[in-house]
Amino acid sequence: MSTNFIVVSSMKIYQQAISQLNYFANSIPPLFLRLILAVEFGESGFEKLHGTNWFNDLSFPFPFNLLPAEVSWNIATYFELFGAVALILGVATRFFSFSLIILTIVAIASVHWPDQWSGFNDLITGYRIIDEEGDGFGNYKLPLIYIVMFLPLIFGGAGKLSIDNLVRKNVANTLLSK
Repeated sequence: MSTNFIVVSSMKIYQQAISQLNYFANSIPPLFLRLILAVEFGESGFEKLHGTNWFNDLSFPFPFNLLPAEVSWNIATYFELFGAVALILGVATRFFSFSLIILTIVAIASVHWPDQWSGFNDLITGYRIIDEEGDGFGNYKLPLIYIVMFLPLIFGGAGKLSIDNLVRKNVANTLLSK
């Protein structure tokens, strides 16, 4: 076997593999993003639904501080629950992804952001999952990861394995047939 034959064969195998990955690129990754985010936000909403309102002890950023804590609790609870179901089904994915990003930003500002910080090093200290030291520098790593995970869903949509995609196809077919 010549080196040229091995290189050409390897390139064909590589191109076939890439072709298969490209075929599934708009179905599998968005589905898994939707499912993992649905589990996380659904679990959080379920805990709020069956828990006690601890929002009374928080100070929310403007304009969310204008709402009573009970209203904020209910908004967070039901957006997390309905958002989780919507993400699983892939319905109104961009709307719920954007809404859950807003909810997450409010959570970062109210709960996860450092109590006080004087520079970049203090902010970096808060980039962690848990504030085990109780030093007041926060723990915004996980919510920030959730925000980044929502971005492909906002910019690319729910993917092929979604109700959003079925609706889009049906609307396109209806418009084309007229």
